[in-house]
Amino acid sequence: MRILVTGHRGYIGSCLVPLLLDRGHEVVGLDSGLYAGCQVGPAPEPVPAFEMDIRDVTADLLHGFDAVIHLAAISNDPLGDLNPECTYDINYRGTVQVARQAREAGVPRFLFSSSCSLYGAHGDDLLDESAAFNPVTPYGESKVLAERDLHEMASPAFSPTYLRNATVYGFAPMLRGDLVVNNLVGYATTTGEVLLKSDGTPWRPLVHVEDVSRAFIAIAEAPRELVHDRAFNVGVTTENYRMRQVAEIVERNVAGSAITFASTAGPDKRNYRVTCDAIRAALPAFEPCWTVERGVQELRDAYARYGLTLADLTGPRLQRIQHIQALQAAGRLDSSLRVLEPVAAAAAG
Repeated sequence: MRILVTGHRGYIGSCLVPLLLDRGHEVVGLDSGLYAGCQVGPAPEPVPAFEMDIRDVTADLLHGFDAVIHLAAISNDPLGDLNPECTYDINYRGTVQVARQAREAGVPRFLFSSSCSLYGAHGDDLLDESAAFNPVTPYGESKVLAERDLHEMASPAFSPTYLRNATVYGFAPMLRGDLVVNNLVGYATTTGEVLLKSDGTPWRPLVHVEDVSRAFIAIAEAPRELVHDRAFNVGVTTENYRMRQVAEIVERNVAGSAITFASTAGPDKRNYRVTCDAIRAALPAFEPCWTVERGVQELRDAYARYGLTLADLTGPRLQRIQHIQALQAAGRLDSSLRVLEPVAAAAAG
């Protein structure tokens, strides 16, 4: 297949693209270069790419693709809260823009990187894909709106699928330190503290970045009738944890570490558990391989291998919100998160 991956130089993209190439697919990227310079470890194999903002995509760029895998987005709740209107502009309206242009160009498949964050505040019951949406952040709401409009675009000629990813973790070249498992292991390895920023009671489904990538591949390669206009919770049903349980796994696997609580730790409105049985039933080719325990060990070893420091973990290299703020302070990014020329030139060099 000839596949366009938006946000191919982001966290998930840096894991997904090499796996697509290994499967024999032709991959073209589309990325604004927003996170240029945030890489940890060796770079993935480069692919041909459009250097642009998703809000500027036009149909003439998309002719001849068999599928679009749409990853590009404002990537988490804190960053989404920084400028809610910009979050809606990119995650919602930008997504719809790419999809409309893909449909106009005759691209038959559109895989949307959604999120279990759209479930938001729920109790302890396991939620399947029919559960009510209750987002508590602009990020979660933007995913609800995008799924709604993509559903309205579905037709015999245009087939969207919605991958509601659990909270992602694990090592990838464009590493993020602001994801809960990555962050807990980072603090444990650099300070000896497994620093919980909530009271530890919220439930959260967790999934390794490699398993998310495998889900995108399984859906892209699946017969259309199995995935057309369907939403899938992406993860493993047994991989739902309370945050305190995750901290205990980290404490057990990082020698000399101990659980502590941030001074601001308290209840978290985001609380949900999900069942991921639908994707396994529909797509036997999707075989997730990771557990949080194994992922913690992978991160621990990777942080040691690359010499992670507390400054790395808490600074703009691995904290997306700090990276954005640093670019804006330097005049390289405008208030709508459009990359200005100096950033593009620096990335090209």
